[in-house]
Amino acid sequence: MLNIYFGEMPEAIYNTNVYFNNTYKDSWITNQLTKDIIKAVDKSDVIDENTIMSPLFGNMSPKRLSGGVKTLILICFDKKNIFNASTCGDNCSEWILRIAQKRKVVINLHHLMDFGPKPFKAKILNTNKIVKNMAELVFEAGEFV
Repeated sequence: MLNIYFGEMPEAIYNTNVYFNNTYKDSWITNQLTKDIIKAVDKSDVIDENTIMSPLFGNMSPKRLSGGVKTLILICFDKKNIFNASTCGDNCSEWILRIAQKRKVVINLHHLMDFGPKPFKAKILNTNKIVKNMAELVFEAGEFV
């Protein structure tokens, strides 16, 4: 299930870009879920654990992936930390929901992320209320963002 905390959260890792660049494992990059995320969000292909083929940058290191993709990969593989998902664009929200269908995911947001028109389930940790769609999310998040 997805759990969201809006606003300042001292235990959350805020700069996911720097954290990713210093902690990711090669095996994360070649995982099929990671390949799917990189293809969908960054429109790039994983060649091997050290090489991503980008239509914009050509061959590049995983360290050059977008901040949103880096955050999604961290959410997938670093289960002991909470990450600032405000580094993600709305194009990452579908992936956050997919990951949260398989296990408990806690993210920190400093903005109102658009999770789309379909029903979803998320617990707002600021209020301990469960929301099931964007209208309910907007209502709950209103005083925090």
